[in-house]
Amino acid sequence: MFDINQLLRENIKSLKPYSSARDEYKGEASIYLDANENAYGSPLDTPYNRYPDPLQHKVKLRLSEIKGVPPRNIFLGNGSDEAIDLLFRSFCNPAVDNVILVPPTYGMYEVSANINDVAIKRVPLTTEYQLNLEGIAEAIDKNTKLIFICSPNNPTGNSINRKDIETILANFNGIVVVDEAYINFSRQKSFIQELTEYSNLVVLQTLSKAWGLAGLRLGMAFASEEIIEVLNKVKPPYNINDATQHLALQALQQVNLVNSWITDTLKERDILVKNLTKFNFVLDIYPSDANFILVKTTSPKAIYDFLVTHGIIVRDRSKIELCEGALRITIGRPEENEQLINALQQYNEA
Repeated sequence: MFDINQLLRENIKSLKPYSSARDEYKGEASIYLDANENAYGSPLDTPYNRYPDPLQHKVKLRLSEIKGVPPRNIFLGNGSDEAIDLLFRSFCNPAVDNVILVPPTYGMYEVSANINDVAIKRVPLTTEYQLNLEGIAEAIDKNTKLIFICSPNNPTGNSINRKDIETILANFNGIVVVDEAYINFSRQKSFIQELTEYSNLVVLQTLSKAWGLAGLRLGMAFASEEIIEVLNKVKPPYNINDATQHLALQALQQVNLVNSWITDTLKERDILVKNLTKFNFVLDIYPSDANFILVKTTSPKAIYDFLVTHGIIVRDRSKIELCEGALRITIGRPEENEQLINALQQYNEA
């Protein structure tokens, strides 16, 4: 049975978080003389001389309206990468505990594990890019604290079978992290709806993809109140700057615009797939629920290099396990996708 106290590192259990001036006084006042800020303002037009809200209440309230999740179940990080790192730092004892990864998958899980000196157990996806449930069950031991599942998966683009994820959630006493960075492009519903059913579930999302805010670096983690309290305890006091909070709030008012972009992206994805199938150097195009496609080719490096000479950059994933020969291609605007096809036509005729 899941028990967060059995997973937490001992030093985190007893950790007294840093108490900032904005934590101690949360109301509105006319004169702030508590945080050693510059009372004269800033050189910028916007007054950034004051420290930001350390818990981003206004942004979380707006996200709560959009996602249907109480603000107390939302953590905001400097990108989803911060939430990933905090999960390692909170729950995994260095050189003792381990996590399970299911490659091919998002590379930051492994980087964070290595930074935090946490052992990795790899259980590769099947040839259909689905979970190997038997292999995962065999890999779990008493020191396994986290299992990371990216769905839709990066770099393969497909969604992971929902029932398989539920099987792991129901049978693993550690934390299951479902990374939904690309969920806006998927036909599957988000696992956010399952938070009340699984206390060991953490769902990651981001404003970097469908919302077009990659430059702001704002990621989201949705989890039980217990887990969110831990992340807030460990995070830096002002991890989300004021400019990011203000700009995110502005963007979060434009749900209809973002939905139209998603619709356009999915249409362009279908068009791009159709056009790519015409080339004899394309061996396979894997089904995608994301804003990119994984394309298996005869000569990935040669194609990649050729596109570079035309000022077009894709991602060579051919050296990754189960992605041999593959290029990952993000869905661009119609004119960008057309230029890509025209360049590939020249490659095809060369």
